[in-house]
Amino acid sequence: MYDDAISEMGIDSKDRLYIIPLSQKFPYIYREAMEVHWDSKGGFLYSPKPREWSYFDWYRQIISAVKEQGCTLYITEKTKWVNIPNGLKAEIEALDANI
Repeated sequence: MYDDAISEMGIDSKDRLYIIPLSQKFPYIYREAMEVHWDSKGGFLYSPKPREWSYFDWYRQIISAVKEQGCTLYITEKTKWVNIPNGLKAEIEALDANI
């Protein structure tokens, strides 16, 4: 098991939650069959546009899928937040502090 910081997290123009790991790549994340995807050109993980789940649920899903790949992602004071509402950011920070 290894750790990697989250460089950037945001909601893109397609309403998907995305996470850019600082150094790791996850081209085979689809094998976890958790609807989490890897964009090899952009170097980021992303969820589908939320339907029944919230963005917070998708954040937990992405973190869980990455854990299945043997990595723990975590936020830092340097994590860049893009288009993330303050309430969602607070939820994510609270969860991350308890992991």
